[in-house]
Amino acid sequence: MRDIIIHDEKILPGQSRDLILNSYPLHTKTHIEVPVFVNRSEEDGPVVLFCAGMHGEETNGIEIIRRLMLRDEIKNLRRGSIIFIPVLNTISFLFGSRDLPDGKDLNRCFPGSSKGSLGSRIAYDITTHIIPQIDCGVDFHTGGAKINNYPQIRCVFDFPGNLELAEKFSAPFIIDSSYREGTLRQEAAKKGKPILVYEGGESMRFDYPSINEGVNGCLRLLYGLGMIEFEVPAVRSVKIHSDSWIRASASGFFHLAKSNGSHMNKGDLLGVICNPFGEVEHKIYAPDDGFIFGVNNQPVVNQGDALIHWGKEKTD
Repeated sequence: MRDIIIHDEKILPGQSRDLILNSYPLHTKTHIEVPVFVNRSEEDGPVVLFCAGMHGEETNGIEIIRRLMLRDEIKNLRRGSIIFIPVLNTISFLFGSRDLPDGKDLNRCFPGSSKGSLGSRIAYDITTHIIPQIDCGVDFHTGGAKINNYPQIRCVFDFPGNLELAEKFSAPFIIDSSYREGTLRQEAAKKGKPILVYEGGESMRFDYPSINEGVNGCLRLLYGLGMIEFEVPAVRSVKIHSDSWIRASASGFFHLAKSNGSHMNKGDLLGVICNPFGEVEHKIYAPDDGFIFGVNNQPVVNQGDALIHWGKEKTD
């Protein structure tokens, strides 16, 4: 049975430990720490990473992990191990901000450097000390800048094992999403470790359907890996093979006519942009058949703003 070692501390089979990934000194003589929690079964099996809080204002994922850690099924794994990192970016979480104090996005800092910026050093520790020990994982995110994402898993369909894991998770939408440079997901893929990205809800706002779906998806994934005995019924997953944004054709008040998560037919009325003085109205129509899985909740929009994230279903 393989060893799991966090910050030079070995977690033995059957143990549950609360540890620190690393401590990062600030100019105020204080330190930023990244807490890590590990649950191990006495029986060998997959090692799964659940991490959230990559961006400090993405609270839904943090709540998903908090709820998971409290469950008896998680505390008493049938086999395998789970590594939890509920708040990866603790300093941004303190300020409720997306970016690090130097303006960088932590999810563009991978693989990082032990001698780099704060974000680069956190990324380096994840890349060096966590990714090599796992078999797969889920990185939890939410929409940003007033964007509400319908519960969805993003993965690369052609990457070995990605789609199979996504189907075990069984979110309402599974989206074929290419890797972005400097991300945790891309860096893990280079090492042959599939990381799913779960998106649900909106920044700095609890979205309970998205939270519940995230918890249930994790339980389905763990059940599918034989790590727990508690089975959650799967939901129908729509596989999206191509996606794009419908953007504002004018500035004004945006009123959405279709609900997030719904199917649309070509020509359907999706929304209206109104001049606040009652003089002009711009109607937005569906460019093709597809599904809506992200909407802009900002009432006032400018011409060119992203309004509706939609995609086409993959057909076998």
